[in-house]
Amino acid sequence: METYGIEKFGIIGPKAVYRNLNPAQLTEAALRRGEGSLCENGALVVTTGKYTGRSPEDKFIVDTPAVHDEIAWGKVNKPISREKFDAIRGKLAAYLQGREVFIFDGYAGADKKYTQKFRVINELASQNMFIHQLLIRPTEEELKNYGEPDYTILCAPGFKCDPEVDGVHSEAAIMIDYEAHLIVIAGSGYAGEIKKSVFSTMNYVMTKKNVLPMHCSANMDPETHETAIFFGLSGTGKTTLSADPARKLIGDDEHGWSPDGVFNFEGGCYAKCINLSAENEPDIYNAIKFGSLVENVIMDPEKRTLDFADGSLTENTRVGYPVNYINNAQIPGVGGVPKVVIFLTADAFGVLPPISRLDRDAAMYHFVTGFTSKLAGTERGVTEPQPTFSTLFGEPFMPMDPAVYAKMLGDKLDKYGTKVYMVNTGWAGGSAASGAKRMKLAYTRAMITAALNGDFDKIEFKHHDVFNVDYPTSCPNVPDEMLDARGMWADKAAYDEQANKLAKMYQENFAKKYHNMPKAVVEAGPKTK
Repeated sequence: METYGIEKFGIIGPKAVYRNLNPAQLTEAALRRGEGSLCENGALVVTTGKYTGRSPEDKFIVDTPAVHDEIAWGKVNKPISREKFDAIRGKLAAYLQGREVFIFDGYAGADKKYTQKFRVINELASQNMFIHQLLIRPTEEELKNYGEPDYTILCAPGFKCDPEVDGVHSEAAIMIDYEAHLIVIAGSGYAGEIKKSVFSTMNYVMTKKNVLPMHCSANMDPETHETAIFFGLSGTGKTTLSADPARKLIGDDEHGWSPDGVFNFEGGCYAKCINLSAENEPDIYNAIKFGSLVENVIMDPEKRTLDFADGSLTENTRVGYPVNYINNAQIPGVGGVPKVVIFLTADAFGVLPPISRLDRDAAMYHFVTGFTSKLAGTERGVTEPQPTFSTLFGEPFMPMDPAVYAKMLGDKLDKYGTKVYMVNTGWAGGSAASGAKRMKLAYTRAMITAALNGDFDKIEFKHHDVFNVDYPTSCPNVPDEMLDARGMWADKAAYDEQANKLAKMYQENFAKKYHNMPKAVVEAGPKTK
């Protein structure tokens, strides 16, 4: 029996080893093993057990002399010793002995200059199908000449850690050893841990190759290949606004910006399913078919229909599918140098301008800040909007000091003259708590279209003294009054009070988290009056 070298990780005497099975074979294996069921349209539906989302408390980086000074240690990047890592890896390998093992050999990075080879060794056939669809799949010739991987992931949800013995937080552990080029995922059945472990690895490796890794979506003009990048936390409209029928979708989540342009790290998409409908998100809805993996969506056992409105297992219901399931996907996922960068924020305070232009230093400031806000009422006792600041719009996945990534962005903006805009997809004319409405999607789309078309190059801008940004006085297909955040508030004093409150939150967050930023970047942030 061919074992493809898994014995070097301590996996001795497996029952069977399968390498790069196709989705049909993996679906059959998952059904045979009782891992899930088929829904009416042929997608494989699974439940992930105790873990229905990422578990940040269970994520660790192996602390070795080779990487110690490069990692931004703290609440996000927690250290674990090589000894503890090796002990857990050894026990996980012993757990896999005598079991079926599923291997996927694939790639991260659509630009072949920067491609990294990832070998993923799975206990579950369903998770192996997930990563088969999420990473870039090799051709038959590439697989024949694959050789040794750059990084290996061992993933066994059935192996549970003992926190007291193993020195970890719970029965789950997601551990990256950058020096040994090895990732171990134990105890969690949530497939997103595999995807984000690849991303976290790329976010370390790419910086050494003059590639800025980014947690963003990207699309491009099919004629000019000019690219637009969309950063934004959950709920800001990143997926919706980058899905433009007039443009090609490069990818929806993870990209690199190289000297040659932008490229997708992945070969698939991992979309949220809660309240999914064919009317609002037809691309995602139609991608749920044979070859897709659906996680934690409630299914009628008789009719085999999916209830996307049912969040009883989790609000974080998901589907993973290859990017070519999207009609206007750019294959391979490579585009030109970005012409425009968009930072999306859903400001529930209702005070940020609907669209504003950022200079280089302001772009670096807002890149590291990664602001959006949550609605009041999502938790008991919360009566006003809650700010969320996620460094680089992807704090859980960025292992190095934020200043490293910010400087790379600033250098690229200088070199290529890329324009940066911040777009508020949130509330206008008042806060969410006051009953104000969100900015109309049609107006937001018109603003982004104007930014991509260069329309703002010919339009007068005004300076916002509190947020220290410039905003346009007009925009095609948007009423002028909808561009003035303060002007939309009936009570101007209330606006000023709320704007100052948010500006102070920005300042306090920046002072607390970013001690290594240049003075010019610090000065580019909001100013309280």
